[in-house]
Amino acid sequence: MIKRGVLAIVVLSFLFSCKKEHSMEYATVSGLIANNDAKEITINSRGFNKTITVNTDGTFTDTIKVLNDGYHTLFDKKNKLLLYLKNGYDVTINYDYTNVDKSISFTGNGAATSQYLINKKEFDKTEKLNKVRELFKLDKPAFDTKVSHLENGLKEMLAVNGIDSILKAKELSKVRRLVDYLKKNYKTEHRLTTALKVGAASPKFVNYENYKGGKTSLDDFKGKYVYVDVWATWCGPCKREIPFLQTLEHDYKGKKIEFVSISVDNGRGYKNDFAASKEGWKKMIADKKMRGVQLFADKGFQSDFIKKYGIRGIPRFILIDPNGNIVNVNAPRPSQTALRNLLNGLPL
Repeated sequence: MIKRGVLAIVVLSFLFSCKKEHSMEYATVSGLIANNDAKEITINSRGFNKTITVNTDGTFTDTIKVLNDGYHTLFDKKNKLLLYLKNGYDVTINYDYTNVDKSISFTGNGAATSQYLINKKEFDKTEKLNKVRELFKLDKPAFDTKVSHLENGLKEMLAVNGIDSILKAKELSKVRRLVDYLKKNYKTEHRLTTALKVGAASPKFVNYENYKGGKTSLDDFKGKYVYVDVWATWCGPCKREIPFLQTLEHDYKGKKIEFVSISVDNGRGYKNDFAASKEGWKKMIADKKMRGVQLFADKGFQSDFIKKYGIRGIPRFILIDPNGNIVNVNAPRPSQTALRNLLNGLPL
């Protein structure tokens, strides 16, 4: 017969082990929201939404059957947090409702991955990774130093133990692609960003075919501002700008500005038939009653003017002054109010 004391120890040990072993069939999310003003929080992801009650003392806890491992959003009426959840996780989230960015912390199984997402967001903001092309303006030594700093910083965040292995692999791949992109494109982009400054002489288009007949060059517009629209007949976003451009042409008629549309059609959409694409260009101009100066680039995206401006995507808009100098290498679109504000500030 087992003595009562021994039996009690066995039962307690069993209960304790059951409590410590978290089920792999769901995730547990709990925490404390200081200075709380929310009665509930929601956690959602693609095809999933869960509402969790927040107690009067700011605590909350619940289980979640994760449908898709990965990114989830926690929303508390004011703040949005990015979480990484999968079944088997037992994550505790603590933060101050009034200052979430400075107070957020994660503990427990799965905490490291969510903490990485928070750290990565702050790193991106601090390092201005949404404006990474600005790095091309740096001289080579400063550029190399900055790229090394970014690479080491991103990898250091991913070196923390406990980060989900699948996410880590994806993020490391992103780091490699970013570094490769920066290094591969520095020479060309640095030249473009330093040469194409406001006030610098604009690259020129020379003897482009004019829809109305003859050849036209940038120098033909000396004494006027030139708003250049680089487009193609197969480009949806380009065609959506046409009505707005037509309105501008009407509203600024008689002003000291020319609206010049340059087609980079080169056979795309016409079975790579260059001649057919030119006919398609002429047909669209006629069908849409397009006004302004309509030009056809001599070699599509390989035309000197297009290459010197580093244009890889369209539509692209450029503003040039009466002396042939650059005003804006990436001017607002016709559909944007910012363009009228820009034009209205010029001596037209």
